Amino acid sequence: MLKVGFLTSGGDCQGLNGAMRGTVKALVTNSKEKIQIYGFNYGYLGMINEDYRKMKPEDFEDILNIGGSILGNSRCPFKQIEKPDEQGRDKVKCMIETYKKLELDCLVVLGGNGSHKTANLLSSKGLNVVTLPKTIDNDIYGTEVSFGFWSAIDIATRSLDELQTTAKSHKRIMIDEIMGHKTGWLTLHAGIAGNADVILIPEIPYDIKEVRKAIDKKMKAGKDYIVIAAAEGIISKEDAKLSKKELKAKRAEDGFISAGYRLAAELAPHYTNEVRVVVPGHVQRGGNPDAFDRVLTSRLGTKAADLILNKKFGMAVAVVNNKITAIPLPQAVEKTKFVEPDDEFVIEAKKLGICLGD
Repeated sequence: MLKVGFLTSGGDCQGLNGAMRGTVKALVTNSKEKIQIYGFNYGYLGMINEDYRKMKPEDFEDILNIGGSILGNSRCPFKQIEKPDEQGRDKVKCMIETYKKLELDCLVVLGGNGSHKTANLLSSKGLNVVTLPKTIDNDIYGTEVSFGFWSAIDIATRSLDELQTTAKSHKRIMIDEIMGHKTGWLTLHAGIAGNADVILIPEIPYDIKEVRKAIDKKMKAGKDYIVIAAAEGIISKEDAKLSKKELKAKRAEDGFISAGYRLAAELAPHYTNEVRVVVPGHVQRGGNPDAFDRVLTSRLGTKAADLILNKKFGMAVAVVNNKITAIPLPQAVEKTKFVEPDDEFVIEAKKLGICLGD
């Protein structure tokens, strides 16, 4: 019997259920052995606490189009993973013991950057691990796209679409604060798709004078409303020069609840147009996966099953040159995939007349 454990770690997103379903269906269809699935509840915490359930293949039917995770999610930061928990337990040791107690043949981890790092650590300790790339931020190194990303783009784009009409009706400057603390892939894609006048991302510190210049140019050309797509992790050129300690102190002092409101305060004194902020927040990672993610998770799942059946462990399923493949786990956690200032999407956005704040 082939025993496989599943867990969904970190933040939730669209496609988690579909990726598990794809893996299980491909395993059942192609394995010569019977399959026993163990689902760990709430990510790595399930492994640490021996909180799991035996599952049947039919438990994974009819979940391709359902958002969230049937196993539940929790955040278990990689920076804290080797530190004792509240009960003084060695978390890594607990996970290894759970794996061995269940006599698993493989652990399948669906997660983002931090989850991949923990998976790589467990792999280095001798556990058979296969990962699938999950994150709306699309910042996992080595894969061109992660599932959840395009579904989140659709939602963020719809929010920008709806802001266009209300902004036009009231001649407002509307700021849509889109998810993305460290990377701007989501904001960049949604901003282009949502016809934003300005797109601001964390990787390109903005000059507020350049942003105003772009707005003024649009208004002089006859446009009396502006829509700005701003990632939650944006930073001004001025603030980018500060140390982490200095920046933290400044943020505590300025009192703004988020980057969008900070940007609004910088713009409002210079315009008679009302400046408003909208924060879609977790709506962007909620709801059901779009058609793209349903196809993608099905394909990623079949690759994960291939790796398990062929005993190719310590691998991360990835998309490379638009093909489903796998890369070594150490490569996937090598670094974060940031938007480069000379990325083709940035260049093309500028050619469309979109201001990137630099």
